[in-house]
Amino acid sequence: MGFLIRTAITAVAFYIAANLVTGLYFPSLANLIIAAIIFGVVNAVIRPIVATLSLPLTVLTLGLFTLVINALMLALTALLMPGMRITSFGTAFLAAIIIWVVSWIANKLIGDRA
Repeated sequence: MGFLIRTAITAVAFYIAANLVTGLYFPSLANLIIAAIIFGVVNAVIRPIVATLSLPLTVLTLGLFTLVINALMLALTALLMPGMRITSFGTAFLAAIIIWVVSWIANKLIGDRA
């Protein structure tokens, strides 16, 4: 049940980011939901490896490189998801920040119940 709630939160965050950031595009609602699932898998499998390998750079930048990692994971999701488009790294960076903020707020409201 928790996976479905987290996926729904990510899908809502994607929807909000797509409406706020020009250059992030989903052709349909189904595409957006599938992208949220792929994003969850990418964050669960690939992100820990990238975060571990970039740990010295993350420490050197006082954690700000984590924002770049988030943008890279979003860009990777766009590469894996047919139809999802991100026009530039700046778009991915801004969208990743919006997705992170929306997900953080939703997860704080839900708490450990999900």
